[in-house]
Amino acid sequence: MNANENKLILLSAGGTGGHMFPAAALAKDLLSRGYRVELVTDVRGRKFTSDFGDLPITVIQAATLRSGLFGKVAGVAGLAMGMVQAYRLIKRLNPAVVVGFGGYPSFPAVYVAQRMKLPTVIHEQNAILGRANSMLAPKADRIALSMSHIHGLEEGDVPRATVTGNPIRDQIAALYSKPYPTVQHDGIIRILIMGGSMGAHVFSDIVPGALAQLSPEHRARLEIMQQAREGDIEAVREAYDRAGIKAELATFIKDVPEQLARAHLVIARSGASTVAEVTTAGRPAIFVPYPHHEDQQQKINADAVADVGGAWVMTQSGFTSEAVLARVETFLQNPESLFRAAEHARSIGRPDAARRLGNLVTAIASGWDKNTGKTAEPIITKEG
Repeated sequence: MNANENKLILLSAGGTGGHMFPAAALAKDLLSRGYRVELVTDVRGRKFTSDFGDLPITVIQAATLRSGLFGKVAGVAGLAMGMVQAYRLIKRLNPAVVVGFGGYPSFPAVYVAQRMKLPTVIHEQNAILGRANSMLAPKADRIALSMSHIHGLEEGDVPRATVTGNPIRDQIAALYSKPYPTVQHDGIIRILIMGGSMGAHVFSDIVPGALAQLSPEHRARLEIMQQAREGDIEAVREAYDRAGIKAELATFIKDVPEQLARAHLVIARSGASTVAEVTTAGRPAIFVPYPHHEDQQQKINADAVADVGGAWVMTQSGFTSEAVLARVETFLQNPESLFRAAEHARSIGRPDAARRLGNLVTAIASGWDKNTGKTAEPIITKEG
């Protein structure tokens, strides 16, 4: 019998795909090592559970502390109920480790585990420590980071922090070792445009009109794969047809690994999972951070790639037709700039993030020294 078969790892994640996808990648790694794994999530997280296979899943209540008195009271009540449910679950399961993936849906189980003196690991996908993880960090046994440059981590917590990267799907991790697709000086350039789970309206509004202003010769060299909202997709299709630009459109891109493999350039939001996938695939990107996060987490994620030369960051207000036209014209005239940026992006990709996080969790589960697997990569803290 595998010595790990009786050890249970409880993963706590929910809310959005950005929290759920890394949890699914870790679950797969832990199962391959012989551990039992269960997931505790919230109602929103339930719709992202297809990647977890037959894993036992418990749904508990969770809520964000919204603005206003009513929002705060409702949020506290939701978290309190979630903690009661988490306590009952953890008391029954007695997990060897509880792993949290940030966001308020992950908070109840990790918080309760810490109060019950059970080992906990928290994982931060973004380049800035989120509120939930900030509250959990002081009592976490280990803090796993996606990036070495981190905003909001207290100096006292740095010794327990490790850079693992952000776990991603196997199919995308495999692209790390594949070469950048060949691009000739006058050859085809494929652009993949992703706007998050619902498709960002700004891309549909700006990109087709910008590309339509290119010369006929340049338009003929483009192949577009674009995600668009259902309400935008017909207008986007007509705009590309009028411009004579070859384009494939979808409200949801099912074959992201295949599309990334073919792409010469990505235009996207800069959520943590997107940044992890794009850098691991080694694809240059124009990142347009979602502008309405209070902590500007997507801007900080994007800047981390731009700082090494792997991306160009455009604020949403600066993402104009003229700016996009100028940028794409430059790429068409100098495709070697895309190749160079691709290599810079790949330099910070982490295809082995799931294994590295798995190493960290199993070291804790096995009762080994808590410094086992400590990264030699320096962690650079910045003010949040």
